[in-house]
Amino acid sequence: MPTRLLFQEDSYMKEFDATVTRIENNKVYLDVTAFHPRPSGGLDADTGRLVTSSGYELRVVDTVAEGDEVAHIIEGDLSQVSVGEKVHGVLDWERRYRMMQLHTASHVLAAILYEKYGARVTGGHISPDMARDDFEINVDDWKKAILDAIEETNKILKRCIEVKIYWLPREEALKIPGIVKLADRIPPSVEQLRIVEIPGVDIQADGGPHVRNTCEVPGIVAVKLQSRGKRRKRVYYALVEEQKREE
Repeated sequence: MPTRLLFQEDSYMKEFDATVTRIENNKVYLDVTAFHPRPSGGLDADTGRLVTSSGYELRVVDTVAEGDEVAHIIEGDLSQVSVGEKVHGVLDWERRYRMMQLHTASHVLAAILYEKYGARVTGGHISPDMARDDFEINVDDWKKAILDAIEETNKILKRCIEVKIYWLPREEALKIPGIVKLADRIPPSVEQLRIVEIPGVDIQADGGPHVRNTCEVPGIVAVKLQSRGKRRKRVYYALVEEQKREE
């Protein structure tokens, strides 16, 4: 049974009610979930807890996409929960929110580097404390190019732009410049694409959680720059407040 992804409808849903559809080893499957699973979108999986109708708490230590289902990996005893039972899900919200902030910032950074240098994202990962992006960029002073792009990213974030999320038919979405390379990775059976748009900055097919407004992101700061080959360059960055906390 496909799992309905509530985080795609409302990224700010911290709690939700669901029904257990099946249990397999240490995995609990639900009819709906607000937990964002790995490896979707390059974000770390959400963690949190499931509370049974009798008040028993199950600790969710990992969330994994398995086809069109989401497996909630449970730490501990599963004997207190059964198929068909109602459960209440609660996310580790602060952890998720930091990833939402970094996710939105990553879209802005990628858009700037693509517009200025034609740089394409070849890989990346977002954890609660840090993001990593790999860019295919062909400029002599690539470090300065990335650092300048981060500075411009922070200026754009401060403009308080509303982040728009909506759905488009596949054929219509494919006509949007810059979306094709992402949408091509989506199976042909997917007829509707979820679009994340930062007006005047970026538009992408994207299934992950984002903040509602760019000014919710306090800014980002480069942590480390690495060359991973002649044209492949990597940048690690964190939220400004996270960097200050480390110092």
